[in-house]
Amino acid sequence: MNYIKDSINLATGTIEEKRIEIKKQFLQTYQLDEKLFDLLKEKDFIYEQPNTLRHPLIFYYGHTATFFVNKLILANILKERVNAEYESIFAIGVDEMSWDDLNHKHYSWPTYEQTKAYRDEVKQIVLDLIDNIEFTLPINWDSSMWIILMGIEHENIHIETSSVLLRELDIKFLKEEEIFTYVNEGSEQYPKNELISVKGSPIVLEKDRQNPIYYGWDNEFSFHKANINDFEASKYLVSNGEFLEFVKEGGYNKPELFSDEGKEWLDFTQSKHPTFWIKKENKYFLREINREIPLPLNYPVDINIYEAEAFCKYKSSKLGFEVRLPSEDEYYALYEYTNAGQKDANIGLKQFNQSPVDKYAFKTQNDEFYDVIGNVWQWSLTPIYPFDNFITHPIYDDFTTPTFDDRHALMKGGSFISLGNETLKEARYAFRKHFFQHAGFRYVKSSNEYRTKLNDNVYETDELIAQYCEFHYGSENFGVKNFCVNSVELLKPYLKDIKTFKALDLGCSVGRSTFELAKYFDEVVGIDFSANFINVGVKLKTYDNLIYKVKKEGEIFEEKSVSLDSLGLEEIKDKVTFMQGDACNLKDIYTGFDLIFCSNLIDRLYYPQKFLDDIPSRINNNGLLVLLSPYTWLEDYTPKENWLGGFLKDNEEVYTLDTLKENLSQFELLETIDVPFVIKETSRKYQHTISQMSIWKKKA
Repeated sequence: MNYIKDSINLATGTIEEKRIEIKKQFLQTYQLDEKLFDLLKEKDFIYEQPNTLRHPLIFYYGHTATFFVNKLILANILKERVNAEYESIFAIGVDEMSWDDLNHKHYSWPTYEQTKAYRDEVKQIVLDLIDNIEFTLPINWDSSMWIILMGIEHENIHIETSSVLLRELDIKFLKEEEIFTYVNEGSEQYPKNELISVKGSPIVLEKDRQNPIYYGWDNEFSFHKANINDFEASKYLVSNGEFLEFVKEGGYNKPELFSDEGKEWLDFTQSKHPTFWIKKENKYFLREINREIPLPLNYPVDINIYEAEAFCKYKSSKLGFEVRLPSEDEYYALYEYTNAGQKDANIGLKQFNQSPVDKYAFKTQNDEFYDVIGNVWQWSLTPIYPFDNFITHPIYDDFTTPTFDDRHALMKGGSFISLGNETLKEARYAFRKHFFQHAGFRYVKSSNEYRTKLNDNVYETDELIAQYCEFHYGSENFGVKNFCVNSVELLKPYLKDIKTFKALDLGCSVGRSTFELAKYFDEVVGIDFSANFINVGVKLKTYDNLIYKVKKEGEIFEEKSVSLDSLGLEEIKDKVTFMQGDACNLKDIYTGFDLIFCSNLIDRLYYPQKFLDDIPSRINNNGLLVLLSPYTWLEDYTPKENWLGGFLKDNEEVYTLDTLKENLSQFELLETIDVPFVIKETSRKYQHTISQMSIWKKKA
C-alpha cells in the first residue's frame, strides 16, 4: 500500500501548491475512512455495536463528515448546514465521557446509502472550500484552512479507532478477502529481549501557534522542558512470545500484579489472556482486523495499560530489579537518542498489520533499538496533562481538556495504521486505560523521577472557566445576589401552575442553575456547547467539590473551593445530568420539557432564529420558556445579519424583545424582570450587567 504518511508542511511552497497538497491529503483520508467499512460483508452490518462503550459503526461512518460541517459552521466559514439532523446525531460520542449519550436506541439512524450520499455532499463542499478559501502561509491555527486540516487529522484518528472497532466486531460480519495488504511474517520464534542503555538528555518541546511547521492539537503547543538522566530501555517492544510467558505463569490469575483500577477491570472482564488472542484447543490465534491467524510470537503484544503494568511487575520479579513503563519524557529521550524521525518503520499503512519486533532497527552509535516509532503505539505511565500556557483551540475546545483527569494515559510512537499528525514526535494522544488502540509497550529500568498523577480531578486551571466558577459559585459582590440562584428564585411563583417533571438548562455554563433547578424538578438536563464548561458540573456531581484559581492581580491568583454540600445541593445532585450539545441544532431526544431555561444564551448563538424556530416543539403545553439576556449582540458570536435586535431596519429601531414576541406566538408572555449580575475579573475589576428575564408560557 502506498499512502501519504506525512503531515503537511504548513510553510513551504505557494498557495496553489498547498491547495493541491491539502486536497490530496483530504481525498486520501476521506476515501480511506470509507474503504474501511467496505470490509463489512453486508451494508446492514454497519448498525452493529462492537463495543458497548461506543456507538454503533454507523455513527463513526457519519461522524467524520459531520465534524467538517460542524466545525466549519462554528468557524463561520460555512453559512448553511448540509443536513441538520445528521449534524446532530452524528456529532458527539467518541469516548465514554459523562456527557456522551451512548444509548443508540434513542436514535433512528439513517441508512448506509443515505449516509454515503451525505458524505458525498460534504466531500464536494470541502473540496470547493480547499479550492477557494483565502489563506496565507504559513498556515497557523487562526487560519481558515486550519479548520480543514483539523477535519483531515480528526478523520485520521478515526481511521485508526474504526479499525480497532472492526477488530472488536465478531468476525462473521467481515469479508475474508484482503481489501488492504497484509504481510505474513509471523513465526513461532521470537527474539529474547534485553535492556540497552539510553543516553539521557534535556527535553525541550516548543511549538508556536502562529508559526507551526505541522498541524498540531492544542495539547502540543506552548513550552515543555525536562531533564532526563541515563536509563535503560528494552531493545524490542514486548512480543506476543515474551508476554505468553506471563500468561502461562498465570499472570491474569494474580490480582496482586494489577493496580487497583486494573483489578476492577480484571474482575469485570475475567480476562485470562490478551483480548485479541483467541484460544482454541490449547492453541492461540491472533485476531487481526478482518482475519484470524496462528499467534505470531514475534509480533508485538497488543494490550491495555493495566495488562502492561502487570507484566512489568511480573518481569521485575523475574529480573530481580524494577522495570516499568517509560514516562513521556523518557520516550522523547529514546526518540532523540535513536534519531527516530529519520528511520524506516511500520507506520503510515505500509501494511495492514503488525510486523516482527526485530524487523525495523533504529541504530545508534553503540547499539540498536527496534520500533521506536510504528508497529504499535507504546503506552507510557504519564497521564496526559497540559503544558505551560496551554489554551484550547476555540473551534475544538473539547479535544483534550476532558482527558485531563489522570484516567487517560499517553501513547507514543504511532502504529502501523497511523497517518499525518499521529506519526509526529510531538503528537500527544491519550486513551482510557482500559481501551485498546493497536497499543503495546516496552519497559525501562530507570531512576528518573516520574509522576502518575498530574491532574487533580477536582482542580480547574483554565482562567476563563475559573472566572465562571466564581460567577456561579463564588461570593456575592456589591450587594448583588448570585445571578444563578436569584434567577431560579424569581421563577418560583410561576412553577406552582406547571408540571415539574423535567427541565432543560440550555447554555448551562458551569452548572449552578442546573443544580438550583433540581430543587424544584424531578429531572434536570444541563446542556452547553463547551465541554470545558460542563466538565465543571460533572466534576462537582462526581466529587462534590472543586478547587479553582481566580485572578487577583497580574500573575497573582487566589485559590478558592466550592462544594455542593456547603451550597445545600448535595441531596439533589442525582437528579442532574450534564450533556454537550448545540442549542442551534439539538438532538431530537431533547424534548418533552416542562421548563426550558436559557440564561445569557440567545445573544451568544450563531443562528438565534434557528433556536427560536426549534425550541417551541421541545416544551410541553403549559410549560415555560425562560430567556435571560442583556442583549449584547456582538459579531464575534453572531453574524450581524442574524441579530434579533439592536439595529435599524427601514429607519426603525428593532429591539430583541419585540422580535421575540413576533416569533414566540405559541407562547404567552407572562412577565419581564430585570436581573442584575456582577462578574469578577480581578480584585479590582468587575463587570456589572443587567439581564432581562422574559417568562413565556406555552399555550395549550
